[in-house]
Amino acid sequence: MADSITYHIALGSNLGDRAGNLQRAVDGVQDLDGCHVVAVSSVWESPAHVKPGQPAQPAFLNAVLACESILSPEELIEALFKIETRHGRDRSSKGMWQPRPLDLDIILAGARIVHTRTLDIPHPRLDQRRFVLEPLAEIAADVDVPAPFEERVGYLLSVCPDQTKTLRHSSLQLPHRA
Repeated sequence: MADSITYHIALGSNLGDRAGNLQRAVDGVQDLDGCHVVAVSSVWESPAHVKPGQPAQPAFLNAVLACESILSPEELIEALFKIETRHGRDRSSKGMWQPRPLDLDIILAGARIVHTRTLDIPHPRLDQRRFVLEPLAEIAADVDVPAPFEERVGYLLSVCPDQTKTLRHSSLQLPHRA
């Protein structure tokens, strides 16, 4: 696409048909005007991260997709919020750190650095989350992550302090546009 941005989007689900939710998210991004999904990682399972004192939650399934898009980061995040909402996500304050059917986060937008009220790119905790770095490295190990990281994805995974055990599952389907 002319003047497009390569986005990397993290997908997560720990409620309901977790794998189906992730596949529906991939398809939903593909269906957005001005977006074309170009790569999808395998699905990785990991324990849920919870705030101290909160009860345990079901394990998450996670994946990362890469898409080319002419949408601005702000336009894309709004579209992703709508996809989450269609699948039962509650982003109100009572929904924070809660189990959710779908969680979509823009983790990279090419070499762009974005800091707004609703968006931080690159994702500020990218280097601390094995459940994001493993699927991201699968499809983008040689991608340079801009400041404040200024390292390649593969390197960030190799030094990630999060040693949570993850389990690789089957792949999601790359959608085809009719």
